Amino acid sequence: MNEFIAGVGTPVKEDNINGLRSLFFENIVKFGYPAFMVAYFSQDGLQGGTYYFITNSFEEIMRCYTDVQNELLLRYGPTLLLDLMLRERRPYETSWDLETGFILLRIDTRRNELISLWYSSPALTRMLRGM
Repeated sequence: MNEFIAGVGTPVKEDNINGLRSLFFENIVKFGYPAFMVAYFSQDGLQGGTYYFITNSFEEIMRCYTDVQNELLLRYGPTLLLDLMLRERRPYETSWDLETGFILLRIDTRRNELISLWYSSPALTRMLRGM
C-alpha cells in the first residue's frame, strides 16, 4: 500500500469496510480523462479499485465511455458483455472476467451517474460473489 501511495499520491480519505481498507484519491487522469479513484486493500495488498470519470455533457460521457471501452478492448480482447451503444439514455456495460481479475466498465445515462471502471482481484471477486 505504501508503494501505491508513493506512486499515486496522498489519499484524501480512508475507510475500513468488511476487512478492506479503501483509499480515495482525487485529480487522477486515466485514459486522458479526469477522474477520482478508490483503491481497495486487504492485508495481502491491492485487491481492486474503481475509477469514476468526471464528464460535463452527454456528448463527453459518450466519448469518454467509447474511448475507455476501445482502449480496454485493445488490451483485453473481446468480451461477452459488450454494449455497442445503439440507443441513448440507458445503461451501458462492458466486462471482462479474466484469470487476473474482473473488470467492469459501466454507465447508466438515465441516472446521470459517472462512468465507472471497476477492477477486482480474483480473491475480491470471489468474496463479493459469496464464494
